[in-house]
Amino acid sequence: MKPAKYKIAVSGASKLDNCLSRVAGLSREVGKEIARQGCILITGATTGCPHLASLGAKEAGGLSVGFSPAASEISHIKTYRLPLESYDVMVYTGFDYSGRNLLMTRAADGVIIICGRMGTLNEFTIAYEDSKPIGILEGSGGTADLVKDLLKRPHRKGASVIYDKDPKKLIQKLIELIKKEKH
Repeated sequence: MKPAKYKIAVSGASKLDNCLSRVAGLSREVGKEIARQGCILITGATTGCPHLASLGAKEAGGLSVGFSPAASEISHIKTYRLPLESYDVMVYTGFDYSGRNLLMTRAADGVIIICGRMGTLNEFTIAYEDSKPIGILEGSGGTADLVKDLLKRPHRKGASVIYDKDPKKLIQKLIELIKKEKH
């Protein structure tokens, strides 16, 4: 495996009920591709798409970092009922979900959106306002499928946003965009 270069956050639905049926496999594949392409996976340490991506990253031998809304491991497990097993590093923010979203998104070099609900929309808007490169997994449902329409409406210029249905191509495009914007 190549040394990790960029930190890529995966933001997505913690519950898959508003996503396409194949989103679980796509989420896992996104995590694998992040690892295969030598990057570090960051998530909000939650269930659903982010958890599946972290499992995929681990399967591919990658490094996975979680940003928990909890203040401690005990709270992460007992209060929030969130997973731990797929993370190499866990950052306990103690800032609940909205504060965690801000810290996690700002720690990333780029963000991938898979399906999603309000929390994903919040992470998208943080990344957009901070001009972070954003990749949207097209056809995954939820927030990911709404973003293109939202960006057609009047808004101030923010991040560069790219779209693809294929996890491998999406990660490749995002890495190229990160490189372009960093140099």
